[in-house]
Amino acid sequence: MVEQYKQQQPYLLALDSIIFGFDGESLKVLLVKRGLEEQTWSLMGGWLQPNESLEQAAARILFDLTGLTNVYLEQLYAFGEPHRDPIVRTISVAYFSLVKVADYESKISERFQARWFSIYDLPPLLFDHGDMVDLAIKRLRYKAAQHPIGFELLPEKFTLPQLKKLYDAIYNTDFDKRNFSRKILSTNLLIKLNEKQKGFSKKGAFYYQVDLAKYQQLTSSFLNFIPNSETIG
Repeated sequence: MVEQYKQQQPYLLALDSIIFGFDGESLKVLLVKRGLEEQTWSLMGGWLQPNESLEQAAARILFDLTGLTNVYLEQLYAFGEPHRDPIVRTISVAYFSLVKVADYESKISERFQARWFSIYDLPPLLFDHGDMVDLAIKRLRYKAAQHPIGFELLPEKFTLPQLKKLYDAIYNTDFDKRNFSRKILSTNLLIKLNEKQKGFSKKGAFYYQVDLAKYQQLTSSFLNFIPNSETIG
């Protein structure tokens, strides 16, 4: 048995993180610059350490860049084309995460030249990182239609117009205001607060927050969370 192991070719195992954020207007992904002179952008990545699980390594890489813990993190896919890395054969396990931009801004590590880019206006990316982002967007759209994970991108309290902007940004569309609000409120996941957003209209929009107990119960449930889910690309 030991001899069989010795006959196998060892490969490197990397992890890459697709970090999504929402700034109130557009859905963005966080990229880092590779090399001061190359002007090449890539996903945040790192190597699996001997005593780490994949999940532990993915969480460490996310923390190194953002300083954030306990955020939404999900394994996406393993990318293993033989020549994806021209230097040495490398398998990459990609994860995607959802972070609140406001939380990120104050905790960014100065070791990395990181910048938010709109998912609809990305620069050329290193290796197959563009394919990783494309697949992560498709996964996010599917998950956000069926599960209430979109709240992970919003502040603790938000208005229904702010929530609609988020889903418009995820799907690059403009959902009908009434249908969207009716569908969202029918899930009974939101708690209406006795507080209004000021400065945007005469009446103002009420703030809502997520009922955390129900959210934790329903995170894995299929809710058909948005109207017209057939629009998902």
